[in-house]
This record gives sequence, structure tokens and C-alpha cells, in this order.
Amino acid sequence: MLAKLTSKNQITLPKAAVSSVDAAEYFEVTVEGGRIVLTPVRVQKANAVRDKLESLGITEQDVEDAVAWSRR
Repeated sequence: MLAKLTSKNQITLPKAAVSSVDAAEYFEVTVEGGRIVLTPVRVQKANAVRDKLESLGITEQDVEDAVAWSRR
């Protein structure tokens, strides 16, 4: 099977290749021995939100306080 790299660094994967692995919207990309390897991954959106909140310095207590304030 072949896939063509476009001028915008995009690749369309052959349907036969994609249908032979678990359904995934995202792929981990690694380079191994001069090869580009795509590994299907499931991104858990809740973890992404937690990571973003942590990077902003927002704690669980901050969230609880905000919810309590909004329910007044």
C-alpha cells in the first residue's frame, strides 16, 4: 500500500490499512529506524481537561468553589 505526502505534510491512509486496526481519531507518531510509525491512541478528553486546568494552576477546590458560587 502507498500513501502520498502532500505539500502541506498531510497523508491519506489507505482504507485497508485503517480498517485493519481499532478505530481511532488520533495516532501517536514515532520515528523508529528511519520509519514513521503511527500507533492508534484514544485520547481521553477528561484527562486533557485536567491537564489544562493543572497547567493554569486551577485546583479541584477552585472548581468546587466556582460551582458553589454559581449555584447561589
